[in-house]
This record gives sequence, structure tokens and C-alpha cells, in this order.
Amino acid sequence: MDLVPIIGALAGGLIAIGLSIYFWIAAARGGRRTQAVFFLILGLVLIVVSAGLGWQKLGPGNPEPLVVAPRGPVQVRVLTALPVEPWVRAAAQRFNEGNFRQDGQPIEVQVIAMDGLTALGKFDRDDFGALGNRARADLTAQELEQLTTNFPTVWIPDSRYLVELANASYKERLGRDVFLTDGEYRARPVAISLFTWGIYQSRAAVLDKTFGDVDWQVIHDAAIAKGGWPELGGDKAWGFFKLVVPNPRRNVGGLAAMIAAAGEYYDRTNISVADVTDPAFQKWLGELMGSLTDVSGASAYTAEDFALFGYSVGDGGQLLESDLLNNMAGIQTRWADPLVIRYPKYLTWFDFPFSIWVGPETTAPEKNAALQFEQFLLTPEIQKLAVQQGLRAANSEVSVTDGDTLFTRWQSQGVEAVVPRTTRMASPSRDVLLALLRWFDLNVGQ
Repeated sequence: MDLVPIIGALAGGLIAIGLSIYFWIAAARGGRRTQAVFFLILGLVLIVVSAGLGWQKLGPGNPEPLVVAPRGPVQVRVLTALPVEPWVRAAAQRFNEGNFRQDGQPIEVQVIAMDGLTALGKFDRDDFGALGNRARADLTAQELEQLTTNFPTVWIPDSRYLVELANASYKERLGRDVFLTDGEYRARPVAISLFTWGIYQSRAAVLDKTFGDVDWQVIHDAAIAKGGWPELGGDKAWGFFKLVVPNPRRNVGGLAAMIAAAGEYYDRTNISVADVTDPAFQKWLGELMGSLTDVSGASAYTAEDFALFGYSVGDGGQLLESDLLNNMAGIQTRWADPLVIRYPKYLTWFDFPFSIWVGPETTAPEKNAALQFEQFLLTPEIQKLAVQQGLRAANSEVSVTDGDTLFTRWQSQGVEAVVPRTTRMASPSRDVLLALLRWFDLNVGQ
């Protein structure tokens, strides 16, 4: 209830009464006593008015102080997969320099780089500290500070299936979704990249001549050639065929490569645990992965290692298209032999979904501020920035061949703006991933 009219009427009435008494006493008696009575009444009036105003501001249902303390910016913490981290970070810098506000407060986007599998493990172990059934109001000041500075508002993993796996784990634990598939907070791709073959041109020419189109079976046969490259028709100085695959414990691309190999082995897009644990397949995969070079010391940035260390890293392998494109110039500058890119029969897509955490760990202003950043990432200007970094735009208005892009620059090396193949590997289950990782640890990664 608004008390101002009531207080005003009360004060006016007291003042009127006071003045009437004052003039009546003045007329009847006069003197200092009359003045004392007047000031007493005036003081009572001021006390009543002050008390009423204080009640209006500080009484029940009105907890706001008389002067509202300024709040800080709305923080949006974005956990970002390694392949898109440079683009997301550059976009965040532009966003933070703009005049974006949420509920009247400025928005500040923070970018934390983390491989998708590493982030999935942290979600599975609840390392970020979800509230569970607790409410924000139940937290201590220290717990609230920890939550508001560490818990990710958004996760941009390499692929949508990682989001689905994390959500399934939390749904089983909490009985509710934490990442959505519909509505305004649904996970939406903000960029796309494909898993492709990247092979040194001299080696690719030999494989083409000996086997035909490069696929996982061709790579397997090259890997088990006892005579090495001379047996395949190549230079004896090349030694044996050396496969390049990211370390699956450091880069989700390593698992993607093994899943793609299984898809070609079984000639289908959906892989089960029974497929992974089949002894014949494991023998074939072991022969294939036996040609890896020092996988235990391999970094998460395999395409970058290609550019830095050349043939010592390997002869070729299946890597992310955007990583290869970003390192094509470095490879050509340092090494006489450029890379060529080939697209496999079964494509593995990385769609980098922008996934907003919808639980009570993130506030409504943080969620809505995250939506603003998502819309910013999907604008044509920022999507063109993604294309300049070798990513395919999620916004259909933006073409990968508009201007001097990495897709047009390396077209002669096999880059395809429109990939004719539409056969896409299905997302693996958690059990398939765990089975592959277990096999890798026991047979390759020791």
C-alpha cells in the first residue's frame, strides 16, 4: 500500500491543528510558552512524516534501501571447445566493447578454453559444483561467490552428442534437464566443421595410384605394409607409413577418428558396444593404430604439430577441417610438400552447439545475457569472422566462398565448399565412448 497520501494527509491535519492551537493560545495568553507549544507540535509532525517515509522504504515488503548500491556487470562464462576458442574469444572481445546490457547492467563475456571430453568429464564428476536440490538462498556468502565466479553459464562443446551425454547424466542425478533441446534456451549450433583427411601431397599421390580413393581401409593396408613406403610405391626415405590421430585423452577428435574408422569397417553409420568389442574389429583397429607416432606425447593441436614438425609427426590422418585450413599456409611455408584434403565416405560433423545451463546455478539475467551473446555470434559479421578462421557458418546467409577465404584459397588442395557426401556418422553413446577409451588405454596409450 502507498503510504505517501496517508502520511501527507496526517501531516497536514497535524499542522492545521497545531496552528489552530498556536493562534488560540497566542490570542489568549501570549508569551514564550506559546512558542514552546508551537515548536513541540511542529517537531511531532516532522517525526510522524519521517517515520512514515522510513516505513514505506524499509518496512515489510519494501526491503530496498533508500539509496540503491550500483551492481556489477552481468557475467556470462562460456566454456569453449578448442577448435572454436580463437573465434569465440575474438567475438567476445567485440561484444564486451559494445554497449550490450541486460536489465540495465552491462554484460561481460568470459571465455574458458576446454576440450569437449575434458569438460564432459568435469560435468560427469560435478566438478563445477551444481546446487542439486539446494536453492541459491541457502548458500553461504563464500559458496555463492564460488558459484558466481566458476560455474559456466554456457558450454560450447565440439559436438551436440557431448551435450546430450552431460544432460542425461544430470537428469538421472537431479530428475530434470540442465541443457534443453527446444525453447529459447535450446542448444543451437554456432559454427560447423567436418572431420577430413589431411595427407602430404607426395604421399597422397602414391596412395591414389596404388589403392584409389583414400579411406580407412587404404590407411590400414598402408599401415601394415611390412616393406613400408617402398612396398607401396613410394620413396624408401619415407620409411614406414605414419598415421596422425589426435590423442583421444586430450582431444575429442581422437575418439571421432576411431568412431569414423569403425563406421567404414562395418559400412554403417551407427556403432554399438558390441561392434567396438568385437575381436576381429579390435585386431583391425590395433593394426591401424599401431602406425601412430608417439601418441602418448601427442598434443591436443595435431594439425598445428603438422605445421611445426612436418613429416616427423606423420604422413597423414583424419583431422578437423578448420584446424587443417588454419595450418595449411604454415605447412606450405616450412615444408616443400603441401597437404591435400580429402573427404571421407562417412562424415563426422562438429556442430559446436551453444548450450545454456538452465538450472538455478545460473540466474535469469545471466541466461538472457547469454542469449544476447548467442545472437551476436550468429550475426553475419561474426559468422564471416568464423569463416575467415576455417569454420563453416551456421548462418545460412553467409557463404564460405564469399571473398578471399581459406575455402577459396586452398581449393586447389582439395577443399570443397559444398561436400557432396551426406552420409553422416551417428552420435555415439556414452558406453561406446567409454569402451573405445578403455581399448585405447590398454592397447595404444600406454
